[in-house]
Amino acid sequence: MELIVAVYDDWGIGREGTQPIALSADRKFFRETTRGAAVIVGRRTIEDFPGKKPLPGRINLALSRSEGEIPGFTVCHSPEQVLAQTKNAPRAFVIGGGSVYRQMLPYCGRAYVTKVHARPVSDTFFPDLDEDPAWTLSQTLQSGEENGIAYEMLLYCRRSAESGE
Repeated sequence: MELIVAVYDDWGIGREGTQPIALSADRKFFRETTRGAAVIVGRRTIEDFPGKKPLPGRINLALSRSEGEIPGFTVCHSPEQVLAQTKNAPRAFVIGGGSVYRQMLPYCGRAYVTKVHARPVSDTFFPDLDEDPAWTLSQTLQSGEENGIAYEMLLYCRRSAESGE
């Protein structure tokens, strides 16, 4: 399982259910990286989707405590249900929001992080992988600037317990 997230310098990811700063380069990276994969998302994050519809070209799963259907999504009520639903998917990405990231992070081995060098006010945060000894920065995939805001697209990998890396 993998995850993909855009964070700000303070590891903020959103405010009132939306991204305060959204970069087109990050949106493109997200589309290209998750195309054809299963994506795992929370009910509240779906509210921020265009038209509140599933993402095209992906297997859409919603992790939610609420009962009921979400059109176009397979609803799962636990991380274990998510794992069962994604076991045959070519790739599976956790795509937010904050609660879903926290629940699914222990199951992820790779994290694609777009670090946006800005500090808008956020009320939702992603765990700081730079401070987490379980994770290591593996590589910088891309860097650039958009509308005067610098960003980096980074790959973090979970250290393996066996190798100590």
